[in-house]
Amino acid sequence: MERIKQMIEKARKAQRFYETNFDQDDVDVVIKLAARAIFDNAEELAKLTIEETEMGVYADKVSKNKNKSKGVWNNLKGKKSMGILDIDEKTGLIEIAKPIGVVAGITPMTNPVVTPMSKIIFALKTKNAIIISPHPKAKKCSSLAVKKILEAIAPMEVPDGMVQVIEEPTLEITQALMAMCDVVVATGGMPMVKSAYSSGKPSFGVGAGNVQVLLDRNIDYDLAAGKVVTGRSFDNGIICSGEQSFIYPRENKDEVFEAFRNAGAYITTEEEREKIINVIFEDGHTSRDVVGQTALTVAKKAGINVPENTRVIVVEAHGAGEKDPISKEKMCPVMAAFPYQYFDEALEIAQTNLSLEGNGHTAGIHSNSQANIIKAGTDLSVARLIVNAICATTAGGSIQNGLPITNTLGCGSWGNNSISENFTYKHLLNITRIAPLSARIHIPTDEEIWAA
Repeated sequence: MERIKQMIEKARKAQRFYETNFDQDDVDVVIKLAARAIFDNAEELAKLTIEETEMGVYADKVSKNKNKSKGVWNNLKGKKSMGILDIDEKTGLIEIAKPIGVVAGITPMTNPVVTPMSKIIFALKTKNAIIISPHPKAKKCSSLAVKKILEAIAPMEVPDGMVQVIEEPTLEITQALMAMCDVVVATGGMPMVKSAYSSGKPSFGVGAGNVQVLLDRNIDYDLAAGKVVTGRSFDNGIICSGEQSFIYPRENKDEVFEAFRNAGAYITTEEEREKIINVIFEDGHTSRDVVGQTALTVAKKAGINVPENTRVIVVEAHGAGEKDPISKEKMCPVMAAFPYQYFDEALEIAQTNLSLEGNGHTAGIHSNSQANIIKAGTDLSVARLIVNAICATTAGGSIQNGLPITNTLGCGSWGNNSISENFTYKHLLNITRIAPLSARIHIPTDEEIWAA
């Protein structure tokens, strides 16, 4: 691919200049301008995203554009990303940060604005050049996002080629980019992530989401239901970290279901349940026709009537994991409900569903018991457990929860990923460690080593 080869060469030239001529203060100004470009153009970018992808909710996309942009900047400002990072006073070990080179940023249809934004900011923060390859069905809004960023950082005289976008992406072009770059950061469907890991280059990918939410006993079910429904309905359910199932105490079913109804959920009958399952799944996967559509649209396609204020459709499961397809990820405002007798049973249901799909990604818990919260975090194979909060909007990082703000959520070996944390700028650094022998460290005798 001659075009990709030229883009890579241009990126390498720009990266060398940027690395040499921009200090930490310069870089931080650049990334602030980049983030502000998305914040200031949130409405225009959200509008184009809806028009092009035909999925999601305009207001939620505006919110996402604003919150992610200011969150990423707030998360990164003041953090050192070049030169000497640390000197250990005891050992004398010195850590020096260096850029990797050229990043291939593969971005999805579901988050076509904030995903390229965060990858660009992480790259610029670490003095790496980046080439964005957007999803073909979101190329216009992704390209516009890149254009807005380039316009915003132009006053800083960032060299041409540091940030580029493939305006007419194809699978072949994306594969060529991954083969020629220095590191791949892939956010999207599992086939694309698998392709990134097969590119022969160091890669960071994401796993599938299927967020299981545990509802403990002795909690405010109205408060919990409000958060769960808000998370499941956010952007019409296309967020990978959005709530997928809630697991509730069997004896509190009436109270729990009433709380969900009050929050805008519609609980299907047994006959309606089958209609919903048949319309949302096609060959074992979410049907393209319902992805990112409203609960009302999904209900209409299934041929059932629901109240006009319905935000989420709830289907009572007939069993966990392979026993019921509703246990899988559903990229629309439909969720499953599972009863449990004991808390250990709730954890078993959640893990069974995760093992079917979503292993390593995220789970949620609404609880007043720190013991149960710790037990859930200990027993479940997830990289993040969200506590008493909306999973959809906080698993990717929040100013209040300590998780790095990002749009690329690593799922560890559980999800066939290289990291089990939120991807951020630190993952785009090579670190040189200068290691002298320190006279301040006592060398123990063999007797001392084996004595304890």
